[in-house]
Order: sequence, then C-alpha cells, then structure tokens
Amino acid sequence: MKLLLDGSGHASLETDIPFFTHMLDHLCRHSMFDLELKLHGDLSIDAHHSVEDAGIVLGNLLHESLGDKKGINRYGHCILPMDETLTTVAVDLSGRYHFSFQAPGAGEGKFGVYDAELTKEFLSKLAMHGKFNLHVLVHYGDNRHHIHESIFKALGRALRMAVAIDSSNPSIPSTKGVL
Repeated sequence: MKLLLDGSGHASLETDIPFFTHMLDHLCRHSMFDLELKLHGDLSIDAHHSVEDAGIVLGNLLHESLGDKKGINRYGHCILPMDETLTTVAVDLSGRYHFSFQAPGAGEGKFGVYDAELTKEFLSKLAMHGKFNLHVLVHYGDNRHHIHESIFKALGRALRMAVAIDSSNPSIPSTKGVL
C-alpha cells in the first residue's frame, strides 16, 4: 500500500471486495489522497481480516505521512447530504485515538462479500492506527448504500480539511507543542 496526501484523488485499487473498493475510491476522490492498494485475503472465510488489515495499514501510513504535523489544520469536518441521507464526520489529528460511530442500521446486511458491519471495523482501525479522533454520525437515511457512501465521502472531505496546510500558522497546532 502507498499513500500520498498531496495527491489528486487517484486510487489504484486491486481488491477482491468490490464494495470496499468502491468506498475506498470515494475516500480518495474526496480527500484528494492518492492511494495504491493491492488487497487479497482469506475471502473463503470472509472479508473481515482483509478490511481490518487495510484500516490498520492505511492508518499507520496516514500517521507516518503527517510527520510532526507542523502547519496542518489538525481539525476537519464535513456535513454531507447524499440523496435521502445526511452524515456528519469530524476528525482531530491529535495523536490520540477516539472513535464514535452512530449510524443506526448501517451494520446490517451485506454488499456482495462485504458485511455492512465492516465499515465500522475499518474506520475504527483506521483511527486507532492513524492515532486520531474520528466521529461519525448518520443523522438519517434509508438506503444502506447511500449511508455507507456518505460516510466514506464525508471522511475524505474531513481528512482533506485536517491535513491541509494552514499558511498563517506554520507551527504544530497544539498549545503543548506536540501532537
């Protein structure tokens, strides 16, 4: 896996999990991150380990790519409408893990080999290994596909905001001097 934060939103994704590929593509397009990913796992069992591992590795890459975090905004958020769905995602690239996920019904059912509950698993591992706060709130929505898509799109936009350079403040965005 390779990650470029100052990218163009290009995703080169090779997975055996089409719905997850679709969601990662949205994440890249809306974050403007470039991502190369080859993911092949034990799908004869299920997609859980593959999706979880992708969250772990992507989180680690994100954390490493940010370095000392000098000059970044640190915080990002997005309220994203998608048809009948409204989702809010907020992030704090604080160096501390916290994960909150309120998305009623989002964990039910499957999209091909992708269990819907894997979105929560992926996001939890991404935030844990990326060492950031991630809050996901789906206010309402009926279509499960739209709910998941809105989460990944809003996350991309929130991360795009958080990693952006604040030219008015080139220091580390913390009174402690470290993140």
